[in-house]
Amino acid sequence: MGERLGGINTRGSKASLNPPVIGHGTWIDKIAYELIKREEALGRSLDIIRTESGLGASGIPHIGSMADAVRAYGIVMALREMGYKAESIAFTDDMDGLRRVPAGFPKNLEEYLLMPVSSIPDPFGCHGSFSEHTSGMLREALDYAGVEYVFKSGREAYATGILSEAIHKILLNSDKIGRIIAEFTGQEKYLKVLPYFAICRNCGRIYTTQSYKYDPEKRVVYYKCNGVEIKGKWYNGCGYEGVADIKRDDGKLAWKTEFAARWLALDIRFEAYGKDIADSVKVNDWVSKNILGYEPPTHIRYELFLDKSGRKISKSAGNVFTPQEWYKYGLPQSLLLLFFKRVVGTRIISYETIPRMMDELDYLEDVYFDKVKIDNLMEREKLKGLYLYSNLLKPPSKPSAHIPYSLIVDLSLVAPEDKKEEFIISRLSKYGYRIEERELKKIRLAMNYARDFGVVKKEPITLTSVERKAILELIDAISQARSPNEIQNTIFTLARKHSINPPEFFKKLYQIFLGRDYGPRLGPYLWDMGIDKTIETLKAVIRE
Repeated sequence: MGERLGGINTRGSKASLNPPVIGHGTWIDKIAYELIKREEALGRSLDIIRTESGLGASGIPHIGSMADAVRAYGIVMALREMGYKAESIAFTDDMDGLRRVPAGFPKNLEEYLLMPVSSIPDPFGCHGSFSEHTSGMLREALDYAGVEYVFKSGREAYATGILSEAIHKILLNSDKIGRIIAEFTGQEKYLKVLPYFAICRNCGRIYTTQSYKYDPEKRVVYYKCNGVEIKGKWYNGCGYEGVADIKRDDGKLAWKTEFAARWLALDIRFEAYGKDIADSVKVNDWVSKNILGYEPPTHIRYELFLDKSGRKISKSAGNVFTPQEWYKYGLPQSLLLLFFKRVVGTRIISYETIPRMMDELDYLEDVYFDKVKIDNLMEREKLKGLYLYSNLLKPPSKPSAHIPYSLIVDLSLVAPEDKKEEFIISRLSKYGYRIEERELKKIRLAMNYARDFGVVKKEPITLTSVERKAILELIDAISQARSPNEIQNTIFTLARKHSINPPEFFKKLYQIFLGRDYGPRLGPYLWDMGIDKTIETLKAVIRE
């Protein structure tokens, strides 16, 4: 059938055994290929294959929240490349109760604590509810990046009854499930109560209720609003006793069983998860297979995004890095690259990550258009595949000018305040860069970065003793230079004097000033940066 499954030679084909390069050579293609093999072995219909991700609704959505949906769509794209019909479900848990007021939200939300987020009014008044506001931010970020998904509201799923058959089976087997939860996780709570949280009809809270009896004939759950302890704090219940209809949105399943109900009801074949909910997924897999009779979806387990201090990024902790923040300084393709680059390993992210991803996007574009040669077939196809997926399989027809992000930032820092963009464009044009629409977007993003963070932090540079001597002499020469050409010629002269290959010496200087191996003619660039700043940068490297 050809060399690759789902790739250039076999796109649209559904048959290939052990191809050398699967699809576009990325982990995304490998997972999609293994998913298909598993589904074929299970004998399930391949008419449409659905992936799922959860959209957080209890706080400001962060980078990690978006990563779930993007990766699920990545699998969809790979499946479509293989010739299968596929779609991604973005399911928002808007029945979840608000456990604390997230950072950045008004304190008066405390009166709504433990109420379902879809029952809480939007404190900013621009959406129908708290959950619509928060999940709307994530949907906005996905839409801006061009990610396709089918949105599903948890509240609507319960209200329409599509989960009711699964709820019925789960509640009928609650004793077994309670023992499994205790065995798998050590949590004994569900040995005493049902894995279902009713919304108190009196006070409107959800987690203060305990469900103690299920009537399978009427399909209702009996509950009492007794109160609950969450993270060391006790919340009083109102004492109300009532019943909840499982065919309506009177309540919701506990997390340790809800995923299984969703997989069955929506026929989900793939869902990734973070290690922080690994126990819940393990229980849900068991419930899905042994109680609901549905083989659980293919999973991949990913590591979490951490902030610079090593803390987990959390909606409630206030260290949220939102997609909207990224979009102030980086193209959406650079954020997609962050998600698609790899799925395993803990990732430290900060604002310093953005320039690196923007530069890496340029590098992958060079590989894609064969401007950079990669001899190893597997590595070359993987890098090209990453570029394709970062562009949602819609790459540009030609490469961009690849203006170094840090170059734009540096120019912005020395540009006149009232004519920054005009100054930057004029200098870049002088350096030989063509300025088209894509470049103009990058210029404006880098200008934002310069305004808010200053210089781009570069990787530490290692110098040989010979390079160190040459740079010390270059500092003296630049301090007396009278023109850009004089600086340019001095670099050549010093390289030859110290028996350094001139291209290698220029490469080292580009790494020092721009954080990459190439750039504009150094003489004019350093002249525009200013003699003092150039000398200061070189002296800093010497001191390292």
